[in-house]
Amino acid sequence: MTALRTLAAGFLLAASIISLDAQVPAGRPAAPKTRTQRYLEIVSGNEVLSNAAWGILAVTMKGDTVAAWNPGMRMIPASNMKLITTGAAMHALGADFKYETRICCDGPVEDGVLKGDLYIVGGGDPTTASDDSVAVPRMKLWEQWKGFLDKAGIKKIAGRVIGDGRYFDGPIENDTWESQDLGTDYGTGGDGLCFYRNVQEVKVSAGASPGDEVKVSPSFPDTPWMVYKLSCRTGPKGTGDNLYLFNSDVFPYAEIRGTFAVDRKPKTEYFSNKFGAYTCASYFCNYLRTHGIPVEGGAADVRMGRIRSELTNLSYGRYAAKVDGMQVLGRTYSPPLWKIARETNHRSDNFYAETMLRTLGRRGRHSACYDSSRVAVREVLAGLGAPADGVRIEDGSGLSRKNYISPSYLVGFLRAMMDSPAFEEYAWSLPQPGTGTLASRLKDQPEDVKGRFHMKSGSMNGVLCYSGYLEPRKGSRDETIVFSLMTNNVIAPTRDLTPIIDMILSSLASEN
Repeated sequence: MTALRTLAAGFLLAASIISLDAQVPAGRPAAPKTRTQRYLEIVSGNEVLSNAAWGILAVTMKGDTVAAWNPGMRMIPASNMKLITTGAAMHALGADFKYETRICCDGPVEDGVLKGDLYIVGGGDPTTASDDSVAVPRMKLWEQWKGFLDKAGIKKIAGRVIGDGRYFDGPIENDTWESQDLGTDYGTGGDGLCFYRNVQEVKVSAGASPGDEVKVSPSFPDTPWMVYKLSCRTGPKGTGDNLYLFNSDVFPYAEIRGTFAVDRKPKTEYFSNKFGAYTCASYFCNYLRTHGIPVEGGAADVRMGRIRSELTNLSYGRYAAKVDGMQVLGRTYSPPLWKIARETNHRSDNFYAETMLRTLGRRGRHSACYDSSRVAVREVLAGLGAPADGVRIEDGSGLSRKNYISPSYLVGFLRAMMDSPAFEEYAWSLPQPGTGTLASRLKDQPEDVKGRFHMKSGSMNGVLCYSGYLEPRKGSRDETIVFSLMTNNVIAPTRDLTPIIDMILSSLASEN
C-alpha cells in the first residue's frame, strides 16, 4: 500500500470507528483528543513528515485548543509573513489609507514654458502604472498628471521630467534575499516611485538544438537604456526553464544566465526592473511629447540626491531640488490600502508587501530602510497586543529564509487582529479555497466548507504553510477557529504533502 493510501486509510479510521489511544510524544503538552488531534498523531509517522520540521496550532477564539503539534517551533513562514505585514499595515495606517504622488516643478512658468524641471514625486504607491484590477490605468494616470500642467499653463518644459523616489531611503532590496531571486519579478525592489510593479517582461524561445543561444527579446516596458548580455543556452529536452537575470540599480546592465530546454514553448519571462522611477519618468515624458508638450531635457531620476539623466552614460547632474521647496502642481492617490492588501494576499505579491513594510518604517521611524522598518513593525505589533518576542522578522513578503515564526505566534497575531478596527477589511483580504493561491485547496469539499476559510498560503522550496481563520457553521465569534499549519524541510514532492494538508484542514472544518 502506498504512503498516500496508508495516509487516507488512517484518516478514515481516526474519523470513524476506531478509538485511538495514541499519546502525544514526550515533551509536548497534552492536547484534547479532538478528531484533528488524533489524526495528527497518526500522520506524524508518515514518511512525508517523519523527518520534516512541522507544527500546528488551532484554537477557538474563546481559548479552547482544537489541535497542537510543535506549536512553539520557529520555522520559515514563506508568504505567511504577508499575514503579519498586511495586518500590521492596515491596523497602523488604517484600511482607507492612500499613497500620495505629487507632480511638482522647481522653476517659474513664463509664457507657457516651465523654466526648470518637472518632478514626479513618489510617495510609495506600489500600484503606479500597474496592470492589476485595483490600479488606475496608466493612460488615465498620465492624463491626470498632464491635466495639472494644463491647469498651470505649461505648454513646454525647458528642463527634464524627473522620477523622484526619495520618499523611500536605503537599498531597494532586502540584503537577506538570495541572489537568484533578485532578478525575478517576485524579488524586485523599489524606492518611492515605481512603474508596473518594477517588472520587466522578456520574451524567450529556445534555439533549434541544445547549445544554441536562447532567443531573448525584452518587451514591456520599453527600456532602451538597458544593456543585456546573454549568457544563456538552449538546454537538452526535459531540463525545463532555468533562466535567471542578474542586475543592479547602480548601472543599466543585466546578464541573463542559465538554460531553456529545447522542448519548451516560447514564453514571457518576468524579471525585475531596477529603474522604476526612471522608467516612470521616461513613459510620462514620451506621453507629454506626443500630446503637444515638448520636454527639452528628456527623462531623469534621482540617485544619492543627484539628478541622473542619459542613463546609458550615467550622467549625474546637480543635486535635485528639495521636495518641500518645490511648487506642487497636483496630487494623485492610490487605491485604499484594503484593496492593495487584498491584491497582496490573493496574488501573494511580494512587491506590494515590501512596500507596506517600508511604509511603516517611513511613517513610524522616518526611514524606509529595512532596519527602521523592522523596528517600526515590531512597535505596531506590540501595540496590537502581539509583541514579536522570540520570533525573527527580516522582510515583509516572506522571501527571506531568515524569517522565523512559530504557529503559536501566528495564531496569537491573528487573534489580536480580530480586535483591530481594520479586521473586517483584513479578513476580506484573505483568499478562500478555490481562489488566488488557494485555487487547488480542498477541491473535494463542498462550497459551504470552503467558504468558511479565510487563510493565506506560503510556499518555497521545502516550505508549505497555511494560516488563517475558520468560521463556525453556527454560533458566535467565540467558536471561530484560528489556526496555523507550518511545514519546513520537506523533501517529498508537494503532491505528496498537499493531501495531508487538505485532510488536516477538512478535519478542522468538522470541529466547529
